Amino acid sequence: MTTGVSSAADAQAGAIGGEVIWGPCGKRSSITEQVLGGAGQRTASTPEQPGVECGEVRVPLDYRDPYGQHITLALNRIKGTVSRDANHLGVLLVNPGGPGASGQEMAKYVAAQLPPRLAARLDVIGFDPRGVGKSEPALRCVDPARYYAPPRPDQVPNGSAAEQALLGRAKEYAARCGNLWAWMLPHLTTENSARDLDRIRAALGEDRINYLGYSYGTYLGAVYATLFPGRVKRLVLDSSVDPSGIWYKDNLAQNRSFERRHRDFLAWTAKHNAVYGLGRNRRQTSFAYNSMRQRLASRPAGGVVGASELDDLFTVGGYANAVWPQLAGAWSRYVRRGDVQGLVDAWRQHAVYDAADENSYAVYLAVQCRDAAWPRDWSKWRADMTRSHRAAPFLTWPNAWYNAPCAFWDEPGGTPVNVSADPSLPPILMLQSRRDAATPYQGALNLRRRLPGARMVVEPGGNHGTSLAGNACVDRHLARYLEDGTVPATDTTCQGMPAPVPTQRMRAPEGARDPWRLPELLLGAR
Repeated sequence: MTTGVSSAADAQAGAIGGEVIWGPCGKRSSITEQVLGGAGQRTASTPEQPGVECGEVRVPLDYRDPYGQHITLALNRIKGTVSRDANHLGVLLVNPGGPGASGQEMAKYVAAQLPPRLAARLDVIGFDPRGVGKSEPALRCVDPARYYAPPRPDQVPNGSAAEQALLGRAKEYAARCGNLWAWMLPHLTTENSARDLDRIRAALGEDRINYLGYSYGTYLGAVYATLFPGRVKRLVLDSSVDPSGIWYKDNLAQNRSFERRHRDFLAWTAKHNAVYGLGRNRRQTSFAYNSMRQRLASRPAGGVVGASELDDLFTVGGYANAVWPQLAGAWSRYVRRGDVQGLVDAWRQHAVYDAADENSYAVYLAVQCRDAAWPRDWSKWRADMTRSHRAAPFLTWPNAWYNAPCAFWDEPGGTPVNVSADPSLPPILMLQSRRDAATPYQGALNLRRRLPGARMVVEPGGNHGTSLAGNACVDRHLARYLEDGTVPATDTTCQGMPAPVPTQRMRAPEGARDPWRLPELLLGAR
């Protein structure tokens, strides 16, 4: 939501914070809190792991009132080994998306996956955005053990009574968040998170930052570059959000792209019919999948994996090919042997909602519902979803109910920041998968048109998150750009990753990168 905060207010906000005081990660030290008092940052005292330091930054809740109430953002740092001289490249802030995802695990992953010579020259910084994870306060609206108790009602309503029950859940979630967090919800926006990002920059003592954002993190990065173009040194946008569809239209676009990815999965399963025995072509595997879903709606696997839990589980396949063998194997054992354990195990691994997931979901809704206007008339949603479901039945209704609390949110949506490129911006590197389901390729092209100085590297596959995921060509472009700012002369392509092999699950060879780790981090946002 555009707040019209002045640059003077930003300067005031920056003046009242201090530098980050880094320390071991863990529980905060009461001694540190006594020393710092209310001045700005607190540190941790119990080590988390070697090489990782933690700190905190206090930021205004409302940037129009920079001396008013403050909240705390949690940070971590993996410091480069090169001294801070001409060879050091500064800080690299990372964000895995969401909105609502913690960036601290992502920082550790990025630092470990960058080429050692490059990682040595960067301080990789992770941060939990306002309301997320270890930042304070952290939003929580419901008890996940109760609200997500399996099996949940089928997300594809088969009549008015079923629809009303699902609407009741959405209204309940919105009301709980409004009752608990009325003082904070007005200030949970992408624009405020971008201003928080600049407060982190100032607290780190940096004139300019390097930034790597995945998924929603690309939108946060684009908004930051719009508001603070002079503070950007390098900007990497991997799997980009369409800024022209924030957020209702973007979710409608997701329905179509997830349908395409689901069909890709069904076709891959049919190609390996000798292994899975679920059909020789996509029509047959589609029938087998729909039959499984219908049966689970009335007889949940293990008493927990019903139709909605199946939706959640197989949506994971839209993010990463690496999980396809596991999904197809569990599906095959259920259909051909009556063995439910594979489905139950896969669901527990990939799709169970715990307290961290509920926190992420609460912030996801808080930001998206507040960033932009949503239809408040449910008949508009019903008409759009009915139309979308005809062409894209895999995700339309599950996606609708995931976002439905925005129809009843206490805080009205605002006007999104108009993402644009100031002439002072350096070249930008965009990385994109052509068949990405979560952030469709067409949306990345729409962002690309708003950033004329950007160059896009495209791989033909469908994984969500292309860099540091095993594609050597993409990683070379990333490393070259972070090292010296070089982007391709024109938009270019990289060869895609190999298709998964039909085993229980894709496993990395000894010493190789785990193909599931990056999608796992990105799924933490969803």
